[in-house]
Amino acid sequence: MFYHIKELQYQAKPERPDPLFAKQMQEVLGGQFGEISVALQYLFQGWSVRGDGKYKDLLLDTATEEIGHIEMLATMIARLLDGAPVGDLEEAAKDPVLGAILGGMNPQHAIVSGLGAMPADSVGNRWTADYIVASGNLLADFRANLNAESQGRLQAVRLYEATNDRGVKDLLSFLIARDTMHQNQWIAAIKELEAAEGDIVVPTTFPRKLEKQEVSYTLFNFSQGSKSAQGSWAKGPAPDGKGVFNYVPEPVPFAPKPKLKPAPPYIHDTPPSAIKSNTQDKNIPPSMM
Repeated sequence: MFYHIKELQYQAKPERPDPLFAKQMQEVLGGQFGEISVALQYLFQGWSVRGDGKYKDLLLDTATEEIGHIEMLATMIARLLDGAPVGDLEEAAKDPVLGAILGGMNPQHAIVSGLGAMPADSVGNRWTADYIVASGNLLADFRANLNAESQGRLQAVRLYEATNDRGVKDLLSFLIARDTMHQNQWIAAIKELEAAEGDIVVPTTFPRKLEKQEVSYTLFNFSQGSKSAQGSWAKGPAPDGKGVFNYVPEPVPFAPKPKLKPAPPYIHDTPPSAIKSNTQDKNIPPSMM
């Protein structure tokens, strides 16, 4: 059961309206790494935990907080849209300052949402559940959460640098601080699970003997140059403590060139004779096909 408290977790009041910045703020609300994404991600991860315990509680604590952040951002965006011109735009645009704002305003804030926030990013793409990760494997999911909080904090910091409005900065400063906490909590939870499961490679339950272990710790040089060989991932013990890194500067194929049989006639692929004649074109060496 969820219970809504009318007060906000933190204040969300700009110094002045700014329809252009309202459009930019949509990114941390309805973008890929916005508050809608993390709220739904943590909720579904928490609901999927089979059993009770501290990890389920942590997920649902954080998810519910993120719902509050959605409301805070929606309130801020609505207030940034206060007084946005929605009537005679041609007349309003005669004011150079107002014209500059109108040039970057999201027209859907006036036409679709009635000067309110939308479940969309800064360029109008609607939020999609494709953004969220909830696999049922907590170690994998907590790493996805760490990435989401890292990207979200980065975007909030960039918005902070892009405005001089002290009210907007104040709200962003609070959200940035909460992202600091959330990054740290996921790192702590990841370390706990790694220690408890005795491995860092997800899933930890798959028998290593069933994977092709001769390439489990090999870095293949598949790009021009060899600078990647200078990293700790190319030599020395691997972080999981179960292998030693090695580097292959000139990888060779493990299998021959594949040859596929022709499709049945009723599939109506390109006739094999046409493909064969094309590879034998006198102007194109077969090695270049």
